[in-house]
Amino acid sequence: MQNTSTTSNLAGSWARFSERFLRLFHAYAGWLVSITWGRFFFLSLILIISMGIIHDLPPLNFTYHEIVEPEVAPPKPPRPPAEVKRQKKIIMDKGDGVNISIDERGVHITTAPATSAPSSAPATGASTPASGSVGAASEPAANDGVSVNLPGVHIKLPPGSDSEKVREAINEAKQEIKDALEEARREAENAFEEDNAAPERRIIRHKIGDPLMPLTMWFLLISAIIKITYKGKVQAEAKAAQATEVAESESLKRQVVEARMAAMQAQVEPHFLFNTLASIDHLIETDPARASIMQKNLIALLRASMPTMREANAQSTRDLGRELAVIRPYLEILKVRMEERLQTDVRVSDGLLSAEFPPMMLQSLVENAIKHGLEPKAEGGALTVAAEIVHGKLAVTVADTGLGFGKAATAGTGIGLSNIRERLALLYGGKASLAITETAGGGTTVTITVPYAVRSPEEKPQ
Repeated sequence: MQNTSTTSNLAGSWARFSERFLRLFHAYAGWLVSITWGRFFFLSLILIISMGIIHDLPPLNFTYHEIVEPEVAPPKPPRPPAEVKRQKKIIMDKGDGVNISIDERGVHITTAPATSAPSSAPATGASTPASGSVGAASEPAANDGVSVNLPGVHIKLPPGSDSEKVREAINEAKQEIKDALEEARREAENAFEEDNAAPERRIIRHKIGDPLMPLTMWFLLISAIIKITYKGKVQAEAKAAQATEVAESESLKRQVVEARMAAMQAQVEPHFLFNTLASIDHLIETDPARASIMQKNLIALLRASMPTMREANAQSTRDLGRELAVIRPYLEILKVRMEERLQTDVRVSDGLLSAEFPPMMLQSLVENAIKHGLEPKAEGGALTVAAEIVHGKLAVTVADTGLGFGKAATAGTGIGLSNIRERLALLYGGKASLAITETAGGGTTVTITVPYAVRSPEEKPQ
């Protein structure tokens, strides 16, 4: 139980430390991104200079010594004398018919004929070599020649040799041999001492602040890497956040505009419906035929407009033919009510009926033209609905010969037109527009221009 509690405490402490470290890292990385590269290099230079000064101040300038012990290798066996020494050959010519040679096999003494040699000298002695050896002395044989005994050296000379001259030659050869042996011995000892000499201990002097400058350089390098990589991450996050914010803002705007349009539609339709029903009731008594025509147009209007509000919330566009299916019975009902005071004309070719067009906008323009332009005018006027392709875009126009824009006593607040502009901006950006102009001789012309696109049959609601 106690081990579990200790583990939990360690995990909690590590989690708190990690959280604080991440906050500190993000704060430092954000600050690095916020400064320019010029300022970064300037601050880096100041930091390097500061560390160089602090490095020589107490206590960082206090020193300590590190003793590096040499590695002790096993002693090596003495090297034999150099091969050149073993093959050394000493040749001496004494000039009296005696030649002495010394090599690795020993001492060799030979006699050669000389002009000053006595004629009684045996002829065989000139070609008889002498042999010599370094080692223990041996007794000389009688009447075989001259024998010279030296310490450690025994030399047998051929008969007829001058013992004094030979002795001098032997002494010189002996000295040469001793010198050669002594030199070989010294070289062997020196080589042994060199091979087995103990290496000296090394003493390295350190300062406490020696690691300070390398750590500073590593810190600056890591900071530069963080500045490069974290900047891209921050920019990507900022762009993503901005895109999300724009999308949410546009979605909210669209919802607000749709709600306004729905509210306006809910206000217009009951008012229009009640007036139409009252007109039908009055015509039933006075003119049943006209009442029947108005009733049939009202049924057609309701059949065409009832799905409009549901589809407008689910779809951003419909085809222009669906919009005209609502406008035509609406105008026929108004023509019955206003009688000769209203003349209508719909100029839309069959080829444009499948063009995409935002819902309820055309109906709002027609209602505004009737309510604020033609109904207030005593003699009434004409209303024209037209559609055409202009510079690759669909232009739908509602023109009336009424009192003019904003001149009627029933002029509205312009909220409906503002809603249409906002919806066009949300749906098409800067590719759509709403234009209002004064018609020559009185009246108003309103034109909605949207990108031209044909709605495929499978996209049309059944």
